[in-house]
Amino acid sequence: MTTLNLPPMGCGTWAWGNRLLWEYDESMDSSLQQVFNLCVDNGVTLFDTGDSYGTGKLSGRSESLLGQFAQRYCDTAVNVQRTEICLATKLAPYPWRLTRRSMIAAAEASAERLGRIDLAQMHWSTANYLPWQEWPLLDGLMDLYEAGKVRGVGVSNYGPKRLRRVHRRFADRGIPIVSLQVQYSLLSTYPVTELGLKEVCDELGIQLIAYSPLALGLLTGKYSAEKTPSGLRGVVCRQILPGARSLLDCLGAIAESREKTPAQVSLNWCMAKGTIPIPGAKTVEQAQQNLGALGWMLDRGEVEELDREAAKVKKPMVQNIFQTR
Repeated sequence: MTTLNLPPMGCGTWAWGNRLLWEYDESMDSSLQQVFNLCVDNGVTLFDTGDSYGTGKLSGRSESLLGQFAQRYCDTAVNVQRTEICLATKLAPYPWRLTRRSMIAAAEASAERLGRIDLAQMHWSTANYLPWQEWPLLDGLMDLYEAGKVRGVGVSNYGPKRLRRVHRRFADRGIPIVSLQVQYSLLSTYPVTELGLKEVCDELGIQLIAYSPLALGLLTGKYSAEKTPSGLRGVVCRQILPGARSLLDCLGAIAESREKTPAQVSLNWCMAKGTIPIPGAKTVEQAQQNLGALGWMLDRGEVEELDREAAKVKKPMVQNIFQTR
């Protein structure tokens, strides 16, 4: 198996095909191809998706787009090999997926849309509601690796206690867990801070990936209690931002002193914490802003100042309901 070398930052593709939260429509596709190209050109070669991204007529849309973009890029690229791009997807433990074979079938369907899967991940643990369902699906994930159908395997939304148990199961078959994804940002420090998840990952040799590192855009500096995004994100914004004013002021001050944006400081903070943030981007401008988080690092004092302000936030982001301890 080829070792997966993940970059300091990746690109999340939840918005690629999501109408409910991100107002996707097919007219965005050419812009999304440009986003993909710009990311790879600048060393952001990890792209994360999921087989649950896109519903109804758009089922599997994110994976399909990502597969198309990767193929088009590699057809014209001169200096980039296809294997340098890491296509990661998360396989959902839907109620009808009950056997290891069902996990294999899910991965095969995703690979058809993507062209291949480099990193296959369990999207969430069923330990909180159907613990018996989880083990056959994880066995199927390991089968994929042993069969050479994926280059690495990972999990998502696992806490340290459950992660240790799953790690032992994988270790019994000699299979490494490459990565763990959790929701992590200045507005969502649980479970990394509260449960000590980063230390456990370091101990087990697992790379920690931070999804939603800009907290649905709330850490970009674009929004306030008076100026909110539309739809469900607006509801979240109005609930959280009034109690996060001190954090946002601190973020803005550091951004100004660094000649960066609040979004770039927020992403750099995630990297300073030893995680790989995977911010989304729907436009070239957003991708360019994300790239501005690379090539520099906050100092210890700045990180500690942001930590203190993050701890004061009255109402942090709601945690994923599937997050385990």
